[in-house]
Amino acid sequence: MKDSVRIQAQKIGTELTDLQASQFEKYYELLIEWNQKINLTRITEKEEIALKHFADSLTLLKYCDIPKNASVIDVGTGAGFPGIPLKIVRPDIKLTLLDSLNKRLTFLNEVCREIGIEAQLIHSRAEDGGRDPKLREGFDLAVSRAVARLNVLSEYCLPFVKVGGLFTPMKGPDMEDEISEAEKAVKTLGGRLIKSESFNLENAGGRTIVIIKKEKPTPKAYPRQGTKIKSKPL
Repeated sequence: MKDSVRIQAQKIGTELTDLQASQFEKYYELLIEWNQKINLTRITEKEEIALKHFADSLTLLKYCDIPKNASVIDVGTGAGFPGIPLKIVRPDIKLTLLDSLNKRLTFLNEVCREIGIEAQLIHSRAEDGGRDPKLREGFDLAVSRAVARLNVLSEYCLPFVKVGGLFTPMKGPDMEDEISEAEKAVKTLGGRLIKSESFNLENAGGRTIVIIKKEKPTPKAYPRQGTKIKSKPL
């Protein structure tokens, strides 16, 4: 795994130290071990994990300038992507991992302990976390690789972002219609679309990283309850 993740990281412009390569290797070992107990990933082959989970997560560093010591929340982190790979390569960031399933957080806690990184772990639904005064508008950057459409995902994530901060959803290809559809939601929630960056991840298909800046506080009415967010998206 060390060589695989090094090669894939180099292809997207990231050089890994020996320590970072070792951290990714341990992360991989724990992912495979825990995947037999709880559903973390359908991707289990070493080369595919190095590309589709690790390198894919790190593409954010190529298209988004994350300030030094930035506070970063990974919303709906699942098995820790993209948050943990970002923290491995950028140990200066202050990372928060939020997920609704406690079993996944137990796994993430062990990963952090075994590879020697610090992260705040929060067991919560995104819409509940976005209303929590301790978390609301408390982060320089919110990231997510969730599969929800952008108008829905924006309501889950933008409430976490400070005014002046960024929300950077990591999405698939052909995002023009979805971005257009989300314009109203983004504006309503206090954001503005800055740009979107589309690219191909070698042998893994198209990717799009959307950069949204938080320009105004999110109105108190948002986020709504999860059922309303999904059934009546902004």
